[in-house]
Amino acid sequence: MRNPYSTWPYDEKPLLVFWETTKACLLECIHCRAEAITKPLPGELSTSEGMRLIEQVAEFGDPKPILVFTGGDLLMRSDIWELLEYSVKLGIRTAVAPSVTPLLTRDTIREFKRIGVSGVSISIDSPYPRVHDSIRGIEGTWDRSIWVLREMVKEGLRVQVNTSVMRSTVHGLADMVKLLLDNGVGVWEVFYLVPVGRAGKGEDLTPREWEDVSHFLYEASKYGVMVRTTEGPMFRRVVIQRRALESRGLDPDKYFSLGDLYWRLKRRLLELLGEPRMEAKASVTSTRDGRGIVFVAYDGTVYPSGFLPVPVGNVRVKSLVEIYRDSSLMRKLRLGSFRGRCGLCLFNNICGGSRAKAFSYHGSPLAEDPQCPYNPGEEEGFKLKTGVDLRGYVEAVSVARR
Repeated sequence: MRNPYSTWPYDEKPLLVFWETTKACLLECIHCRAEAITKPLPGELSTSEGMRLIEQVAEFGDPKPILVFTGGDLLMRSDIWELLEYSVKLGIRTAVAPSVTPLLTRDTIREFKRIGVSGVSISIDSPYPRVHDSIRGIEGTWDRSIWVLREMVKEGLRVQVNTSVMRSTVHGLADMVKLLLDNGVGVWEVFYLVPVGRAGKGEDLTPREWEDVSHFLYEASKYGVMVRTTEGPMFRRVVIQRRALESRGLDPDKYFSLGDLYWRLKRRLLELLGEPRMEAKASVTSTRDGRGIVFVAYDGTVYPSGFLPVPVGNVRVKSLVEIYRDSSLMRKLRLGSFRGRCGLCLFNNICGGSRAKAFSYHGSPLAEDPQCPYNPGEEEGFKLKTGVDLRGYVEAVSVARR
């Protein structure tokens, strides 16, 4: 299937603009990038400044980027409905990522529908209530999240569920697939943990475990849910590898050295859902921090993503269009000017490694991704073992815009 974003001009405009409308939030999530607090911080963009930011997103031109209102919790802003309506009025595909708190009511959900938001994402990190609530910091959040999810689907909203994978949640991934299918969710955004905010490196997985997760997610996508990853671009490499083998009638499981984590998750998936009967719905859209992605913080500071805390400008000083196109760091991120294995890898353009993990572990957004086990040149051994030349497949699916 043709990638709908294969011609997106990443050098000229982002595909996704994330606006952290506020730091304020009533949850206390251990992995929160925003390190959210209960009251807004001084310096938050005003209503008029927020509207100007929305105008700047529109100034990228058609097709306009998708603008995602996030936080903290966007519902903590008293002017949020005015801002959302303005965004939709300007013809911007407008999405929201509210926190599941008492502010997210049936009336709120219906207001999202009335305004015409293009999508809503909520976070469910585990199929097990106790695990999810321990991560979110408030007992009962899991139950409320399931209620919210069902209400949104009932209202006809396009719902995406976000799941953060970490040591606390990884063993529930197979049961998460069933939960999504049982509740009519078609899009699953899987966040590969970046040790920021309150989440320490102790929650991170090993490179081999992340590889197992990536292979499992590909299999999970054969059950009718679209799987995308955030800060896990290695998933796209795995998608290409497994698709290449399957296109030749080969069983991928026989050609990779997969660990216990993969086999446990796959066995559980088969127990719950039986053998898959669909083609994999796994995204290989080649966005990454600074390349198709840009993040605007509560005070107007611009970052390549919400997980990469290296500022590249401020919308109070310069337009978002100028910052995205002209920032030296943003240009390097789009070019794939990386050091170490990521700079030499065949999958540099389609993957490029997690820039946020590179920064978290090495202190540089241009360093290699420490959590990817793949080494440049492995495709030659892959070809000898399988007879499949990955270079042709990479060329076919690459959406690079150098």
